[in-house]
Amino acid sequence: MSIHGGFWNSLLRINLTDKSIKKEKLDDEVFRKYVGGALLADKLLYDELSPGIDPLGPENKLVFFAGPLTGTKAICASRMGVATKSPLTGTICNSFSGGHMPVELKYAGYDIIVIEGASDVPVYISIKDDKVSIRSAEKLWGINALDTQIYMKEELNDQNYRIACIGPAGEHISLISSIINEQRAMGRKGVGAVMGSKKLKAIAIRGTQTVPVANPEILQAGIAEFTKALKDSPFAYPVFSHVGSSSAVDAAQAVGVFPSRNYTDTGCQDYSAIGPEALSEYKVRRNNCFGCPLGCSQVRMAKNGKYAGIATEGPEYETLYSFGSMLGIKNPDFIFVMDRLCDELGIDSISAGVTISMAMEMYEKGLLPGAEGLDLTWGNEDTIAKLVRMMAYREGLGEMMSDGTRVFAKKLGNGAEKFAMNVKGLELPAYDPRGLKAHGLNFATAYNGADHNRGYAFQEVFGMPFPYPVERLAIKGKGILTKFNQDFCGTYDVATLCEFPTQLAMPHNAQEVVAMQLTGATGMEFTKEDVWALGERLNNLTRMFNVREGFSRKDDTLPERFMKEELKDGLSKGELITEADLNAMLDEYYEARGWDENGIPREEKLRELGLI
Repeated sequence: MSIHGGFWNSLLRINLTDKSIKKEKLDDEVFRKYVGGALLADKLLYDELSPGIDPLGPENKLVFFAGPLTGTKAICASRMGVATKSPLTGTICNSFSGGHMPVELKYAGYDIIVIEGASDVPVYISIKDDKVSIRSAEKLWGINALDTQIYMKEELNDQNYRIACIGPAGEHISLISSIINEQRAMGRKGVGAVMGSKKLKAIAIRGTQTVPVANPEILQAGIAEFTKALKDSPFAYPVFSHVGSSSAVDAAQAVGVFPSRNYTDTGCQDYSAIGPEALSEYKVRRNNCFGCPLGCSQVRMAKNGKYAGIATEGPEYETLYSFGSMLGIKNPDFIFVMDRLCDELGIDSISAGVTISMAMEMYEKGLLPGAEGLDLTWGNEDTIAKLVRMMAYREGLGEMMSDGTRVFAKKLGNGAEKFAMNVKGLELPAYDPRGLKAHGLNFATAYNGADHNRGYAFQEVFGMPFPYPVERLAIKGKGILTKFNQDFCGTYDVATLCEFPTQLAMPHNAQEVVAMQLTGATGMEFTKEDVWALGERLNNLTRMFNVREGFSRKDDTLPERFMKEELKDGLSKGELITEADLNAMLDEYYEARGWDENGIPREEKLRELGLI
């Protein structure tokens, strides 16, 4: 069946070196195999980037993308991402965001925007349907990310533009800088640094077109199934809609895996003061992504002391960890302020908080040089706020910390790497892997580095018995489960859909429903097996890219702390992941994936997936 909808078959290529702007068409067969979203973006990078390029050089490319469901009537589909070679990890990376900008990209008539080369002066890109221009951003350079969006809309004389931009952290090429649209962040892996290296301050998009749909009745049937699953879920509307991702604070604390003080006393502290019940007192409203009935994003306002009156869209669970428990903070007002500050500066809140946590532990142990005049004792709010700014502007100690824990450890030397909580350079998110074995294996093997969203073990975190009941602390079976979870997540990064409501509401029939929606949107016939294959193809294609960059089994590991230091308290007390445990899980994982013992995809697997 021919392709009739979901795609514009339109790639916009912008070269910042020679200022050329080209619109290209992709062959129908490319869409049939790679469909869209992260899979198509990563295929472009695999084909167009030479091995070993400098991620901060003009040879690297930024690929902004949405999927075939984005911009249609599909719910929870306002998702977009940016793909590039990460300067933080050296791997291929995808960083995602919701909000309203994803549908604006599709309304403008594009599936993918490829940005290449580099400008010698600050610029921004303006896109209004087929009118595309590169404009001076010299007056905007230095302005924080939230104010940049306000001033750009005034300059463009249209408040309906949606804008993705960098702040001072991206301008100073911090390897943990992010790209901000509204108060949503494409936040991890240093994507803001790539944008900054190209002197690209922002992209502004305004679209007025309607995304074509091949079979509206089939699409609507899929939407109805999704809507029913959300209504029937005991968690989606009753809990997630009202407290958002902060609900995970209770879930993680219940099993003793909510990390605290650089993972030195996980399970030893009570952080209910920054949990969902406590945060409900600060809620102003919900803020829905386009076309999402749940509205999990919570707008909260600080109410006490010197922070009173400062509002933020969030903080999400991960920031409650990175600027809460990881720093010994139990003050919600302060975390709200740090959440907003990270958005203004355009710095990843996870990596920033984890890097400060590393500094605080080393300071406590008397191992941190260069901290003169700074009191880095746990919970010192003034020092934490000062350090975030210093990191964004590369000032003083912030210069050493601006590129995350791996670079910080290299600069410090003398065994500092044992305090650096990262995998492949990417700081760990808010789950102690010692008490979540599949989650830990995902951190070790996910193509981005320690990225929970590329293979979330919801079975372990929330006790969901799908596809079967799981023993959280068992080693056996976790390689197979991790492949399942990574491929499960990969399908949504292709469609593109938000994974949270999908996993929470319909894990039992998600692939069937996604297949129905893709069939309705595009006119191509999709089965649930086809949808599963999209996720598997994505995880193998990204592995191919990383192998070409020199990654192998040696890089699929975890920080030493998780292998040698047992959890001290809580329901997971005494747990760790030994080197033998990790090797056993890796062997099972590689076998399940069809990779060899070094984690290299076998030729027969790649042929089976149509990748060679």
